[in-house]
Amino acid sequence: MKNYIKETVNLSIGAEVVLKGWVHVYRRMGKLGFIELRDSTGIVQVVCVPNEMTIGADILDNVRPEFVVSVKGVIQERGEKQKREDQLTGKIEILAKELEIISESATPPFEINNEDRQANEELRLKYRYLDLRHERMANNIKLRHKIIHFFRNYLSDKDFTEIQTPILSKSTPEGARDYLVPSRLHPGQFFALPQAPQQYKQLLMVAGFERYFQIAPCFRDEDARADRSPGEFYQLDMEMSFVKQEDILNLVEGMITAMVEKLFPEKHFLAKPWPRLNYDDVMAKYNSDKPDLRKDKNDPNELAFAWVLNFPLFMKQTEEDMFVGAGKVWGPSHNMFTAPKEEDIQFLDTDPGKVKSYQHDMILNGFEVGGGAVRIHDSKLQEKIWDLIGFTEEQKQQFKHYISAFSYGVPPHGGIAPGLDRLLMVLLGEKSLKEAIAFPLTSDGRDPMMESPSAVTQDQLDELNLALKK
Repeated sequence: MKNYIKETVNLSIGAEVVLKGWVHVYRRMGKLGFIELRDSTGIVQVVCVPNEMTIGADILDNVRPEFVVSVKGVIQERGEKQKREDQLTGKIEILAKELEIISESATPPFEINNEDRQANEELRLKYRYLDLRHERMANNIKLRHKIIHFFRNYLSDKDFTEIQTPILSKSTPEGARDYLVPSRLHPGQFFALPQAPQQYKQLLMVAGFERYFQIAPCFRDEDARADRSPGEFYQLDMEMSFVKQEDILNLVEGMITAMVEKLFPEKHFLAKPWPRLNYDDVMAKYNSDKPDLRKDKNDPNELAFAWVLNFPLFMKQTEEDMFVGAGKVWGPSHNMFTAPKEEDIQFLDTDPGKVKSYQHDMILNGFEVGGGAVRIHDSKLQEKIWDLIGFTEEQKQQFKHYISAFSYGVPPHGGIAPGLDRLLMVLLGEKSLKEAIAFPLTSDGRDPMMESPSAVTQDQLDELNLALKK
C-alpha cells in the first residue's frame, strides 16, 4: 500500500515510506538524482544517492519528467538552507532506497511543471488529461468536488431528498434547442436530453417529496459564451413545497454563505445579508439585470452577492433574446412555469407587459449564478400563460402529462438552480467556464480529445431509420 505525499509531513524523521506518482521535475548533480515526485496530494523531493540505494541506482539516467515511478525510502530533514516554508513538504525530503519505473511517458506537448508557458486552448483540450495535471487545474476540480460535497451534506441535513431524474426525456418547448436522441425501438420517435429537470422536479412536488435536490446535468443546444458552456452544464437543482419566495432566498443565501466561509476563507462579502434589488431599478441604473456591485473591481476576494427580484413575467421576443418555442410577441422572462404576482394577475388580459413575477436571480460580481421562481400550481392559470406566449394547441398537448398531474392535488411550490460551473468560475476568479470543468467542449461545440461529434456508420443510421440530407 502506498503512502500519499501529504501524509509524509505527519510522520517522524526516519520513517519508511512507499510513494508512487509522477516525476514532476528531474535533475542530476553528478551521480546524484533529484526527483520532485507528484501525486494527487502534493509534491515532495526525493534524493537518489546510488550508494544508499539497493534497487534502481542503475536506472537513474533513464528517468524523465512525467514517468510514473515507485520510490521506497526514508524521511529525512532538509538542511536549513534547503527548507522551503512555502511548500507543504518543504522541510523534509525522501532518501531513496529503491526506485522503480512503473511506466514511461512520451514528451508532453506542453510543460506540466510550468503553466505560465500556457498552451493554446485547442492543444490543452486535445490533451486535457495532461492539462489536468497542472496544479491550478487539479485544485479547481478538487474544489468543485468540495462544493458539491458541502451542498449535498447541507441540504441532506435540511431534510432534502436527492433524486435522479431521467436523462432520456421528451422534447417540449422550454426556451432553447433540444438535443434529440432517436429511438431504435420506436422508429420516427425521439427522446430529448433535458434542458433542465424543470417538469420532473415540479412533478416530484406533486408526488409529495416536498424538498428535493440533485446535481443535475442540463443539455441545451446553444452557442457558447465565456460564462456559458455549449452542450451541457451542471446545476444544483432544488425545489420545495409550501414555501414563499422569502423562504427560498433565505435557505439558499444561508447555504452559499456557509459554503464560501468554509471553503474560501480568504473571500469577503460586500454585504450580509445580501441586498434585495428591484429589476426595474437595476435596469435603470446599470442597464443590466446582473450588475457588478463590487466597490473594488481589482479585488479578487471581494464578493458582491445580491438578489434581483420583481422581474416582468413576459419579455418581448427579439432576435437577440428569443424564447425558442414561444410565439412572435411575448416570451417568458424566466420560464413558462413562473408564477405571476397575485396583485398583477388582473393585468394578464389587458396589459401582459405590466405583470411582475416571482422570479429570483442570484447575482455575483456581474454574473447570474442562479435563478428560480415560485411556480404556478393552478392548471387554468398555467394554460392562460401558455396562451399569452403563443403556444399552439399542439404545443399544449406536449404538456398533457403535466396538466394531468395537476388535477391530483398540487402544493404551492418553488425552487432555484444555482449553476455549479459558473459559480465556481467566479469564486476561482477564472475568466472561462472551461477552467471549472474537467472535460469541456471548445467554443464551437467540439471535443478535440475524443474528436466528437463524429460520423457514425451507415449500419447505425439504418438501425435508427435515419437518412442524412446531402
